[in-house]
Amino acid sequence: MLIAHEGRSPSVHPTAYVAPTATLCGDVRVGAGCRVLFGAVLTAEGGPVELGGCSIVMENAVLRGTRRDPLTVGRQVLVGPTSYLSGCRVEDEVFLATGSRVFNGARIGVRSEVRINGIVHLRTVLPADSLVPIGWVAVGDPARILPPGEHDEIWSVQKELDFPGYVFGLERPPAGESLMPGIADRFGRGLARHRDDEPV
Repeated sequence: MLIAHEGRSPSVHPTAYVAPTATLCGDVRVGAGCRVLFGAVLTAEGGPVELGGCSIVMENAVLRGTRRDPLTVGRQVLVGPTSYLSGCRVEDEVFLATGSRVFNGARIGVRSEVRINGIVHLRTVLPADSLVPIGWVAVGDPARILPPGEHDEIWSVQKELDFPGYVFGLERPPAGESLMPGIADRFGRGLARHRDDEPV
């Protein structure tokens, strides 16, 4: 399904294939020879989504461009099933395995691999030829690549990356208070812009 959002409609190269149950919303550009498979969602939430030539987005993956960070995928990239990419830049020839997560402001260098359920956190920079093992977390710039059990080490870097401030423009609340009312309000207002979307 192709959907116009905020006056922008998806653009699909004639040699690309987009499955009938995939959804492309807003300023989404699918390059030559790309394949976007069943259930995938590519949505431009204020910032564009661009797939370089011959890239593949597998079933039920979600790719989201944001106002602060467009989402750019280079050439000959594979985005595995159920992966989630938000406002990041992925260079050419990258392999993002099933269930990988790449967050806002992250950059992944050419020929890198993020294996099954690997995470590249907010504003993290992976140089060319990097490897994030199965289930591990890359965090920071320069990136530290850590096993999921190393929560204290991950948090020591992640905290300074300021997820609530960078993504939602909110200050982290004091202990005993929740960030969620502010996120629900701000994010909800942004998502309400979809009320005027129309199929193309």
